[in-house]
Amino acid sequence: MGRIFNLPSAVSHSTEVEQWFFDHGDELGLIAQRWFRALRACGDDVRELLHDAQPTVCVGDAAFAYVNAFKAHVNLGFFGGAELQDLAGLLEGSGKFMRHVKIKPGSPLDAPSLHALIEAAYADMKARAESV
Repeated sequence: MGRIFNLPSAVSHSTEVEQWFFDHGDELGLIAQRWFRALRACGDDVRELLHDAQPTVCVGDAAFAYVNAFKAHVNLGFFGGAELQDLAGLLEGSGKFMRHVKIKPGSPLDAPSLHALIEAAYADMKARAESV
């Protein structure tokens, strides 16, 4: 198992994250919000914060995913994404640890596979955090 990136200031509900979504009320912001809700729903131990200006979720304080809106797409990123099994081939990136999925308005998206990646990322980080 890879590293754990701890963010001890994560809370159960962040007003900074809510403000980020308020400030990003356009189409891309709404896409980011949809997927952030899916991240929040992973478990009662999910915490959140704004990290590097991106809504980020943690298992306790172990970061596992983030969303961010750019000019033409949304990234749904996974802190341990390099170690996730991605049968649908959604993950992009070449970093040592992180991977992301680009979500573009109007482009087809395999939502069930993306939900499966979210669940896998949550379960993976939960197992890592519990083994420490």
